[in-house]
Parts: sequence; structure tokens; C-alpha cells
Amino acid sequence: MMTFQTDQLRTFLAVLECGTFDAAAQQLHVTGSAVSQRIKAMEQAAGQVLLQRTTPVAATTAGVVVHKLARQQRQLQADAAAELGLSGTTGTAIAVAVNADSLATWFMAALALVPPDAGLRFEVLREDEQHSAGLLRSGEAMAAVTATPDPVQGCTSVPLGAMNYRPVASTAFMRRWFPGGFSPELLATAPAVQFDRSDTLQSNFFTEVSASPLTGPQHYIPDTIQFSAAVQLGLGWGLMPAVHCRAGLSSGDLVELMPGHISSIGLYWQRWKIQSTALDLLTTAVVTAAAKALS
Repeated sequence: MMTFQTDQLRTFLAVLECGTFDAAAQQLHVTGSAVSQRIKAMEQAAGQVLLQRTTPVAATTAGVVVHKLARQQRQLQADAAAELGLSGTTGTAIAVAVNADSLATWFMAALALVPPDAGLRFEVLREDEQHSAGLLRSGEAMAAVTATPDPVQGCTSVPLGAMNYRPVASTAFMRRWFPGGFSPELLATAPAVQFDRSDTLQSNFFTEVSASPLTGPQHYIPDTIQFSAAVQLGLGWGLMPAVHCRAGLSSGDLVELMPGHISSIGLYWQRWKIQSTALDLLTTAVVTAAAKALS
């Protein structure tokens, strides 16, 4: 059976995180030869190349599997050290993939629910909910808010609820582009605001109402707050989280393209399937916060 030693997995992580064998050697306070020998021993045990000798070093397909194993082992060791009350223990940062709209609306409240005396640190990786599961597969994230219900291999999946969006535009924008009222035909010529090129909200809404793909002019604003500002300032129409457009709709600064229409995206919490006190605490906090914020 293939086994890796603790120092080998620690070295493997250091090489990927530092980017080069020499930098990893400096971090680990060993020689560059020692780092190279440990990686070669791991590749011999696995029977395949685990790292691409590029700058920076990158994991191969097989290396991605080992990367995930190494990060899981480091987290388990950190949990054990914390439970044993070892002095000087700070634990590792829990890497979490979260979509931008969740970050801007409810996820910070989840992190605030984690008991402060747990001493946890977080590294939030912003990623679209349609793609965040990929960071779980690669081992870059230990947990993720994702739109994928089926659990990634080695993970568990829990439904969190749905984020609701409303298609809106500024009143001035509506007067200019829809002088006689909203219609799918006029929507095809009106500029849209997209978060980035992986954003599908506007495209899906347009296809839903017009039965054709969105091909009109589009702006790309990769920040949730500035995305909302772009819509409010009349750069284009877009789908905004209900909580972000509520005030504008109440004041009349924003208008719904189709009154009452709601687009919903179901969100799920996926995390590594390991016995980790840190991940358990974070999971409880995320599920609790999501229950208050999502429909």
C-alpha cells in the first residue's frame, strides 16, 4: 500500500505554497537536495509525476490528489494540537471558497458566529458558486459555498437555502430603453451589467424571457457593490440580490423589469469529510447564518 511520511507531505505543501524547491527548502530549514529527494521518493511511491517543474511549481493531476491529502493531514494535526492545548498553537487557516454575493450579504455574519476562543483563522477564496466545487477537488479549499448539490468526492453536502435576485434597472435607464414599457425585444438591445465572464444570471434571465441567448452590449463589473452601483447609475440592467435592491425599489430609484419576478440560486455547503473540530465549528456557523439570510 502506498504511504507518504509526514515530512514528505509537509515538504510537498511547502513546494506548492512557496512556488520553488529552493524557497521551500528555506522555509523548512533543510537543503534543496533534501526537498528534491523527498519529492522524488513520493513520486516513486505513487508511480507517477506529482509536480510540474515549472515556475512556479504546479501539481499534476495526480499531484492534486496528494495536495488535498497533505492539506487534510495538516488540518487534522492542527486540530489535535489545539485540543491538546499545546502552547504556541495557532492552527492553519481554513480556506473557504465563497461566491461574491454571499460574501457581500451574509457570509461575514457566519464567520462572526464562530466562537472567538476557538482561535480559527480563515482564508476566503472568492469564486463563482458554479465553479467553487473545483477548488474542493483541487484541495485549495477545505469547504465551499456552491451551487452544486452533489458532493465532491471526499466531501459532504448540506443545502443552505436560496439566494433571490430581482432583475432591475434605474428609472432613467427604463425611460431611455423602454419608453413604452418592458419587452423582450427591447431588452435585446439594452446594455446589461455582468459580474464577470463566468456570471450566468443575466444570460439565464434573458434566455428565460426571450428564448434566445444574450448577445447585446454588456459591461463587466467584478465587484458586488460596484455592480449594484453600475445598475443604479444606469449603465445597464442586471439582477441584484433582493437585499441590495430593496432600498432602491422602495425609493423609486430602481424599477423591476418584470415586477414580481425572482430568480433563485440554490446554495450548498460542501466540506471535507474528515473529523475536524475546526470544520465542525465553521459548518455550524455557516448553516445557522444561512438559515437566517436565505430563503
